[in-house]
Amino acid sequence: MGLFDNISSTAAPQTDGNKTYAVTFQRLPETLEEFKALPQAALTAPADTAALTVLALCFYPQNQNLSLAMLQYISGPREMSNYEKQFIADRFRDKDYVPRSYFAGATPQNDYKPSEPYTIYVSENPYTYQSQGYAKLFLTSGGADSPRPVQLRNTKDGKWYLWEQFLLADIRKPESSDPWA
Repeated sequence: MGLFDNISSTAAPQTDGNKTYAVTFQRLPETLEEFKALPQAALTAPADTAALTVLALCFYPQNQNLSLAMLQYISGPREMSNYEKQFIADRFRDKDYVPRSYFAGATPQNDYKPSEPYTIYVSENPYTYQSQGYAKLFLTSGGADSPRPVQLRNTKDGKWYLWEQFLLADIRKPESSDPWA
């Protein structure tokens, strides 16, 4: 069974920002090895690392250990702290739909079922590269009014690693679970 098979589908959200990249996954990995084998897992482009963050977070409701291993991989030499792991666990208590809201086509109306191929829009603005060795990118969620930031860090090997993410903030509930919708 695929990661998003038990949900319905439709159209892509609008994106904004000065430069927007579409990061597309033709198929979703099922193991850490398949995750590492994705072309984006080379971590040479900041947008790829940002999109992989979403993908890794999507696995958390089904397989916490796999999700954390994926996040650790894209975090590079920095170990994830217990605080970060607990923060992620707290955010997933009743909102497993939040990370998949970043895929194109995922909206409250369709219970955040993404369109295929799986695409994530990542934007830069004039301040993205303001701090030497860091990049702050923004991802569009189908359930939020404004893009959410991800901060990455560039290392001497030229790879962009996850430094900080703010993707798990609250968004609109899926219509199927919202009595006010």
